[in-house]
Amino acid sequence: MMLDIPEDNEEGEQDTPDKPKELKQLWTGCFQQSMNEFLQQFNESISVDEVLYREDIAGSIAHVTMLGERNIIDEQDKELIVKTLKDIEYDIEHGKVELKVELEDIHMNIESELIRRIGNVGRKLHTGRSRNDQVVLDLRLFTRRNIKALIKLLLDTVKQLTRLAQLHKHHIMPGFTHFQFAQPISLGHYLLAYASMFRRDIERLLDCRRRVNVNPLGSAALGGTTHPIDRYRTTELLHFDSPSGNSLDSISDRDFIIEFLSHCSITIMHLSRISEEFIIFMNPQFDYVSLPDSLLTGSSIMPQKKNPDILELIRGKTGRVYGNLFNMLTIMKSQPLAYNKDMQECKQPLVDSIETLNMCLTAFKLILDNVKFNTGRMYVSAGEGFSIATDIADYLAKKKIPFRSCHEIVGKIIKFCVQEAKPLDQLSLEELKAIHEDIGEDIFEILSVEKSVEHKDHVGATAPSQVQHSVDVFDNFVKDMTDLLKTL
Repeated sequence: MMLDIPEDNEEGEQDTPDKPKELKQLWTGCFQQSMNEFLQQFNESISVDEVLYREDIAGSIAHVTMLGERNIIDEQDKELIVKTLKDIEYDIEHGKVELKVELEDIHMNIESELIRRIGNVGRKLHTGRSRNDQVVLDLRLFTRRNIKALIKLLLDTVKQLTRLAQLHKHHIMPGFTHFQFAQPISLGHYLLAYASMFRRDIERLLDCRRRVNVNPLGSAALGGTTHPIDRYRTTELLHFDSPSGNSLDSISDRDFIIEFLSHCSITIMHLSRISEEFIIFMNPQFDYVSLPDSLLTGSSIMPQKKNPDILELIRGKTGRVYGNLFNMLTIMKSQPLAYNKDMQECKQPLVDSIETLNMCLTAFKLILDNVKFNTGRMYVSAGEGFSIATDIADYLAKKKIPFRSCHEIVGKIIKFCVQEAKPLDQLSLEELKAIHEDIGEDIFEILSVEKSVEHKDHVGATAPSQVQHSVDVFDNFVKDMTDLLKTL
């Protein structure tokens, strides 16, 4: 497609919109044929990377500011370019700029629009810069911005789980291993287990940000530039920690995306785990968890159905984020240095993973805002399946009986209960002593789910006092992270 781009004519006058001079794409100087129409469609990435327009303009403003300060371009030209770039950003945000497939990507669209508006002055923007370092710059800025956004969402999740944990620290539910009743635990303790996972997700993203926050601008195509640029100045302007140390690596590096997508995969795995449990707990056979009708869907054939689609979609979208990670790993597995067009395919998995995880965290916030726990049903279930058997073994071990022997004794007690169809707390002292003579009256002090939970009173355990301590720790974590985010 031919573009109308103002350019000085032979007399040195600038073409106007009323008298344009037709030019091809900005890179076609040595080409004798126009691009094949199908190749234009196959080659484009504007349908994906238009979301990078803010980052692209911010990078260009920093670059041209540095060019002006280094006297590589005139100050007046720098000011005009900066002003026009800001105008273009405003117009893109308000739908006043047509982004064209023929111009391949957001980078060429913005530069072409700049040149269309201010002519040859706009052509000076790309001095000392390649689209190669421009692309990776935008991707780093975009990833950095979205790390902060995802951390905010994760902090909201941790905050909500912490609030619910404090509310339910005294409520008792069954804990599971092998998804069989194991031991009674505090519902608050259960919720804080997921808060712990999401806290690690936040910490991983913060650590990942250090490797994202490196300035590639100035690496040019692959070996740097002959212009006297100042990479420390663009690093300062763009709030990076440092410039990259090797231009060849800088251009070809997509490790930061792979690492970021790895962390996204872990995060959505955690969301999927709690979604899976909530789905199971919403089944009437459990009846531990409920959501309001506004967060449920119905059946086209079964009038009674209320389906937890919101949880199922979180669980289902996990595979999508995993796929994006493997997509990236496969794209990069045989890339020779430095830039190759394959790397254009890195944009889609990055953008899609961010959008998907953002939606899933937003959906999960709705769930935590509205979830109700049937604590009465949970309490009844917590006492089923001989869940306090280990407490009896611990009771015997405190009488200096070897634990393996205690384990065997309790096994015999359970066998007796099954044969007599009696729960543990309804056995008489005589029946218990018949199994082992060291059992005394004091055993009845532990034969309850409440005592089972209360006696597990050490750091990281399920006693309500320990849950409260953990709540306080998480509250401080949320506060510290909120303050830290203000500095990022």
